[in-house]
Amino acid sequence: MNAEPARSLAETPQARERPQALRLLEAMLFAATEPLDEATLAARLPEGADLPALLAELAADYARRGVNVVRVAGKWTLRTAPDLGFLLARDAPEPRKLSRAALETLAVVAYHQPVTRAEIEEIRGVSANKGTLDVLLEAGWIRMRGRRRSPGRPVTYGTTEAFLAHFSLDTIQDLPGIEELKGTGLIDARVPAGLTVPLPSDDAGLHDDEDPLDSEPSDLTFSTGLPLDDDERD
Repeated sequence: MNAEPARSLAETPQARERPQALRLLEAMLFAATEPLDEATLAARLPEGADLPALLAELAADYARRGVNVVRVAGKWTLRTAPDLGFLLARDAPEPRKLSRAALETLAVVAYHQPVTRAEIEEIRGVSANKGTLDVLLEAGWIRMRGRRRSPGRPVTYGTTEAFLAHFSLDTIQDLPGIEELKGTGLIDARVPAGLTVPLPSDDAGLHDDEDPLDSEPSDLTFSTGLPLDDDERD
């Protein structure tokens, strides 16, 4: 007795009911090794496909599954459902934990960028070890943006797309505000009434007080002939 040839997946009723554009979008996200931006996704979809609607439908469909369709750093990807992460963490290699100094430095950069090493020290109230910045640079979570237009032309630092992706943030504005920080216990609930958390911005463009990293001093006031402090040599 000859076995009936198996039907291809494309011929199944489930596949026929699911729009081709939605299936293609799902396949792209599954096959991608990194998050994809909407321009990349739209370029491979059929002409006239409503990408925002397709993403919303796919995200809703995956919301009840073991993996979710999420947006991080302005791009789309598949991620393990948050409530299952602890189960898989047992099989993952133990990551090296950041020191308290590194965590504080990362927080200062995230909320106050663009910021120099001297400004980080002023905000934290302690001297910054250059090795701390090196660890964050090596992790890919911060980057050197430019040079401050001030004596010594110190380097300014900001966060990266990898920082957003690691902490599952769509934009830097998704960082918690002061009330959320109180609720999580990260800061004392009895903070001074005047304490505020700045609205973070990771605008890729240089600010008015920044020059490109490879630019030369355009003002003689920057060349004093005096030896530079450690925080000005960065």
